Amino acid sequence: MPDSKKFFENLSGAGKSIGVLTSGGDAQGMNAAVRAVVRMGIYVGAKVYFIHEGYQGMVDGGDNIKEATWESVSSMLQLGGTVIGSARCKEFRTHDGRLRAALNLVQLGITNLCVIGGDGSLTGANLFREEWSGLLEELVQSGQIDEQAVETHSVLHIVGMVGSIDNDFCGTDMTIGTDSALHRIIEVVDAIMTTAQSQVQTSFVLYLALVSALACGADWVLIPEMPPEDGWEEQMCQKLSEVTRLRGSRLNIIIVAEGAIDQHGKPISSEAVKDVNVSTLVVRCLGFDTRVTILGHVQRGGTPSAFDRILASRMGVEAVLALLEASPDTPACVVSLRGNQAIRLPLMECVQMTQEVQKAMDEKNFEEAVKLRGRSFENNLNTYKLLSYRKPDSEVPKSPYNVAVLNVGAPAAGMNAAVRSAVRVGITEGHTMFAVHDGFEGFSKGQITEIKWGDVGGWTGQGGSLLGTKRTLPAKHLNKIAEQIRIHNIGALLVIGGFEAYLGLLELLAARSKHPELCVPMVMVPSTVSNNIPGSDLSIGADTALNAITNTCDRIKQSASGTKRRVFIIETMGGYCGYLATVGALAAGADAAYIYEEPFSIRDLQTNVEHLTEKMKTSIQRGLVLRNENSNENFTTDFIYQLYTEEGKGVFDCRKNVLGHMQQGGAPSPFDRNFGTKIAAKAMQWISKKLKEFYIEGRVFANTEDSACLLGMRRRALVFQPVTQLKEETDFEHRIPKEQWWLKLRPLMKILAKYKTSYDVSDSGQLEHVASENHPCEEVYDK
Repeated sequence: MPDSKKFFENLSGAGKSIGVLTSGGDAQGMNAAVRAVVRMGIYVGAKVYFIHEGYQGMVDGGDNIKEATWESVSSMLQLGGTVIGSARCKEFRTHDGRLRAALNLVQLGITNLCVIGGDGSLTGANLFREEWSGLLEELVQSGQIDEQAVETHSVLHIVGMVGSIDNDFCGTDMTIGTDSALHRIIEVVDAIMTTAQSQVQTSFVLYLALVSALACGADWVLIPEMPPEDGWEEQMCQKLSEVTRLRGSRLNIIIVAEGAIDQHGKPISSEAVKDVNVSTLVVRCLGFDTRVTILGHVQRGGTPSAFDRILASRMGVEAVLALLEASPDTPACVVSLRGNQAIRLPLMECVQMTQEVQKAMDEKNFEEAVKLRGRSFENNLNTYKLLSYRKPDSEVPKSPYNVAVLNVGAPAAGMNAAVRSAVRVGITEGHTMFAVHDGFEGFSKGQITEIKWGDVGGWTGQGGSLLGTKRTLPAKHLNKIAEQIRIHNIGALLVIGGFEAYLGLLELLAARSKHPELCVPMVMVPSTVSNNIPGSDLSIGADTALNAITNTCDRIKQSASGTKRRVFIIETMGGYCGYLATVGALAAGADAAYIYEEPFSIRDLQTNVEHLTEKMKTSIQRGLVLRNENSNENFTTDFIYQLYTEEGKGVFDCRKNVLGHMQQGGAPSPFDRNFGTKIAAKAMQWISKKLKEFYIEGRVFANTEDSACLLGMRRRALVFQPVTQLKEETDFEHRIPKEQWWLKLRPLMKILAKYKTSYDVSDSGQLEHVASENHPCEEVYDK
């Protein structure tokens, strides 16, 4: 291992005490963060204390501050809310309250605090840190502690994690709880969409309203940053009437954010909508009723999503590392997510920028507020406008281009959202859009129809592939595909799919010399539950599959709640790619995950059995083991099940479950809906650019490498990469990329399951500063 790399073994927690608390409003995933802090803290040799009921518990002391054990955070990963409690505390806002809190911490030797909460909670923690030395001096003068205690506990270190469903904190792509809240909103909206005309108010904040509007394809959204113009009531009715005509449906969804206002600062809530007689206008204009659903605290409830569990776990581990590395001069920091990395940012810089957004809102400088919220919020807003409203034909530029869109490979949740986005963006840019049914096979048979704006209404929340998709590669049908391209005068191709789509694009590219019809711009958008496409860290559909695995594991574990000492062996999909098994294991709190990328032997299996045998001696008397379907041709799921059953005799019994195709089904998650929507929109904009670039003498002719690309997410950027250049990054035999970022999560999974392992922190430990030119109030759906 290179000397330049740091490993956490060099950071000992011996002699250190860490306090962890949750403060402010609860958010799903807080328990996962608490669990990670406790287990990582214990793992490195520190003592970790629960501080119950937030700052109130710190002020009151006594039984509110208790030492945590490894077992005390068992079975809390899947729980909503916060097990250690959260309370608003007026006393902590006073000097006397903070003095009492300081005494309680010093008496237990706690000089490291991990605070999980919103910007108010984190600001309070920073003030406490700044006052710390003065508070200790006061305690010495009053005789409550001695000088030795002051010297021993002279510095208080603070690390924050933002737990908030609002995602309104600058510095992190996502806050803990946001993704789960979106799940609750979308579940409710999906349920409402099976009923009559509905109007939904999302209580709680700004971001959720906009992203949920994108995720469910809402017809109208009212948010504080974009107050509607005077007369918006009539405009809304006209829009709903147009939507109803195009879609042939009597269902419309209106989302109202808490805090929505008009141009004059007058509140617009569900009740305000009624007060201004919008309901009457809707009835008069459209001839049917309006229903109001207020989601309220439903958004905070329920089980945390897979994304929130992984996010919180990674942040919790990084928070402990930050506390171990802190020096007396280290400022309070907040652990943030940037793309696929957990990073640290100065806490008060982030708080200050968050407050600037509110200041702009208070001053009714809405354009500035949108910019301050960051590029992602702005992109979400622009994408929503682009996809939700069809311009009159007189305003749409006419282009001579026909663009075809098709799905290739196995179905993946989110494909339909991507198709909807591509079709509507294409129409907005003046193209004629064609749908190819049943992939390359349907292409060769001429299963091609024009697809219009209204045809894709309601597609966002539909699972599977409404266009139809097959794994057939184009090589055997090149003549017929070329013929269909000529017949329909297709000028560009958008292929949404998995590894077969990638191979198909390579075959089309290679055949250009024989078939000039194939010399058109082509772009692939990765969509597969396996997440095995080179050139992209994530694929549409993988998040939905991950949630299916996590939810199933939760239920399986719950089924054993009345049974002692049981181990479950779960087989996941993914081909040779171990993404679902690894990340699913982290989200479900599994004890092991067997994958092809990390070869294992019979000795490793025996070590795992012994580990579970020791675990059964504690209060945690059930185990969970995930196995990727192609992890090893000899150590099959049946073999591992039989081995565990035999070796566990007298200690535990075993059950096995093959999840199968349920991982591909169901409604797409909010992440996959938004990821599919935004990546397909970007792909269509690329196509429009390339069509103009390669339009020569009345026809499109594109034969360069960069005219056949894959659009993938690399860290936090969407990047167009020529598919020919990706060949070197591909293991074609096993249909996986040669390098995969998520393998870095495996040590973290093992640490939280109490295995001894090394954890490379060379990519973390960097205290970064918020860049003013690229405001970081961005969320992961911008990937």
